[in-house]
Amino acid sequence: MNNKIIIINGPNLNLLGEREQSQYGSTNFEQLKENCLKKGQEIGLDIEFTQSNVEGELVSIIQDARKKYDGIIINAAGFTHSSVAIRDALDIFKKPIIELHISNIYKREEFRHKSLISGVVTGGIFGLGTDGYILAIISLQKTLHNEN
Repeated sequence: MNNKIIIINGPNLNLLGEREQSQYGSTNFEQLKENCLKKGQEIGLDIEFTQSNVEGELVSIIQDARKKYDGIIINAAGFTHSSVAIRDALDIFKKPIIELHISNIYKREEFRHKSLISGVVTGGIFGLGTDGYILAIISLQKTLHNEN
């Protein structure tokens, strides 16, 4: 009842803290997960935190989310720019969705400037590092409780 969300992470995010710290910071994936779960507890959200490097698995997670979750936060990573299948699955969700990127995709390579999923999400956060996850959790909680 408006308090169960899933945070979905795409390819290579399991390597946070190891890869391109200038783009993604030094927080590792487990620390990020712990920070998100803690914030969820503080504001009364039940959060599932997941990651996959496989496009089809992400599509299945999104499809299954329709029956289990009130909202999605998604960092589709590289699939943001290439996956019509993930876009279509998100479009079917019909509940609040926040698109999230740790880096500012508009300050990076030209191919990253186009998000295939932006047109089907409620809103987006990009370029604020891993703190963007906390902001997305707060924003989704407010959206679910009609405070935005």
